[in-house]
Order: sequence, then C-alpha cells, then structure tokens
Amino acid sequence: MSGQERVRAVLENRLVQRAVILVIVVNAITIGCETSAYLMERAGGLLHAIDRVALAIFTVELAARLYAYRTAFFRDPWNWFDAVIVAVALIPASGPTSVLRALRILRALRLVSAVPSMRRVVGALLAAVPGMASIIGLLVLMIYIAAVIATKLFGEIVPERFDELPRSLFTLFQIMTGDDWGNVAQEVMEHKPWAWIFFIVYILMSTFVALNLFIAVVVNAMNDVDPAETSEPTELAAVKQELAAVNAKLDRLLMRERQEELRSPADR
Repeated sequence: MSGQERVRAVLENRLVQRAVILVIVVNAITIGCETSAYLMERAGGLLHAIDRVALAIFTVELAARLYAYRTAFFRDPWNWFDAVIVAVALIPASGPTSVLRALRILRALRLVSAVPSMRRVVGALLAAVPGMASIIGLLVLMIYIAAVIATKLFGEIVPERFDELPRSLFTLFQIMTGDDWGNVAQEVMEHKPWAWIFFIVYILMSTFVALNLFIAVVVNAMNDVDPAETSEPTELAAVKQELAAVNAKLDRLLMRERQEELRSPADR
C-alpha cells in the first residue's frame, strides 16, 4: 500500500471523521466563549490555545487530503470550501485584516462539509436555486406593485409608512414577515376603513402563496436529491458485484467437488 493510500484510508476512517467533527464543534464553542469578557478574563489563554490547536488540526487535515487525493482534491467543491475557510483563518488578524478575527467563526461552517446530511441539505438548496429564483422574482414583482399602489393610496394619510416608494417597499416587506402588520393596517384604516381589503389580499398573495411556493420548491428539490445521495457509491456497488461473482465461482467449484465425491470408483 502506497503512502497516498495509507493517508486516504486514515482520512476515510469513521473515527477520524468524527474526531474532525468534534474539533469543529469544540472550536466553534471556544470562539463563541471569546465574546464573553468574563470568560476571557479567567480563561482567555486556554481559549486562544484551543483555537490555535484546532487551526493546526484543520491545516494538517487539509494538507493530508491534498496529498492523498492530488488532482482529485480540486474537483470536489467541498474541498475548495474548506480550503477557503482555513485560508481565511491563517491570515494574520492584525492591522487592516483585524476584521478577519470575527470571521474565524466561519470555521463552524466546516460542519456542512463534514456531515453528509448537511451536505444533502445544501445540495438540495443549490438544486432549488432556479426554481427559487422564479419564486423570488414573482415575490419582488408583487411587492413592487403593491408598494406603488400603497404609495398612491396611503402616502398622504400615513406618510411615515408610505410617503415614498422605498419606505413603502420596506413597510410591505415588514408586513410580509408578519411584523406588526395589524398596527400598520389600523393606522391606515383610521382614515380609509376599506384599506383592510388591500392588506388582506396582499398578505394572502405574498405570505400564504408566494412563500409557501418557495418552501415547496425547496422540499421538492430535497426529495429529488436524496435518492441520489443515499444510493450506494459506484465503487461500493462494483465491489459488491465482484464479491457476488467470486461467491458464485466458489459455489460452482464446491458443487463440482461434491459431484466427483459421489461418483463410483468405476466411473472415475
């Protein structure tokens, strides 16, 4: 077994993969603890030490993957994802790059590449992007039309909500999320009692139709992705086929030997 194969076997070992996941979780917790002045005062040195050890482990693991897979390493987008996160963490966080200290928590995103179920979810979301783009476009169009109508109808009576198109867009986005829409509607209805028709129709179209369509597209994409992700890899299927062929040959050999044993000495 070559050195590359040995390193690859170590990287693909379940215990090693679980250990990497554990390091990611511990590192994410310690980075969160660094936001506490109380904990930094009493255990700041320990937290920094754990952070450096975790970064060293991530760097070694990434270098080992690069050595084990060589050119195949660059064909996997998840490897690029991990490489960018580790590279950001390796940049000295001082001077103009001090803002990068806040980005260290991005290392927690390595859980996405380390946990297969999370990879499936992200893959489903990416597969749903074309459908989501259509739904988002429809939603933006609906909000824009409603904002123009609201600005024309309610701009003079409730200027703090609908005096201009940008403010109307923000107010209608707030209503779409369900945030305080009742008070907004009441303010308008004090001057125009029929305004409830506008708000009810808008909420039905934006929240209960467009957003539910958005969720349906994502769920449908996850259903389409799961079978492919949960199916056996081609290499494992090929190994199983070879084992089945070997077992069939052994059965035929055993059957032939058994038949020869049952023959009489004269037949031999």
